[in-house]
Amino acid sequence: MNHWLVKSEPFKYSWEKFNKEGRTFWDGVRNYQARNNLRGMKEGDLVFWYHSNEGKEIVGIARVVKEAYQDPTTDDTNWVVVDLEPVQSLKKPVTLEQIKADEQLKDIGLVRQGRLSVMAVTREEFDRILELAGE
Repeated sequence: MNHWLVKSEPFKYSWEKFNKEGRTFWDGVRNYQARNNLRGMKEGDLVFWYHSNEGKEIVGIARVVKEAYQDPTTDDTNWVVVDLEPVQSLKKPVTLEQIKADEQLKDIGLVRQGRLSVMAVTREEFDRILELAGE
């Protein structure tokens, strides 16, 4: 199993709205590296949900329930989506400030490639964030 992180601006699509809907496809990715990460996602992989711009914190865990397929919001075949479903909210959100201050997370993509919207997370990084969240 691989681990990932996706970013969403809460005013556009929040963790709360995602939980109410119960499933979504992750669209709108127009960066090749982020697209390649979507293509790398496999059914069952776990995904951190990060609120960007407002909050700047990891708030929950989602699961990949359908692997990459053509983005239905565009005819351009370069772009794909995956389907996600919520798994659980974190007991305590983990802020970007906490992540930056944690020596074990110094190499996480969220810090190194701050603008990337879909990124891989190592198992060690995933477990450390869960610790910080009180999980």
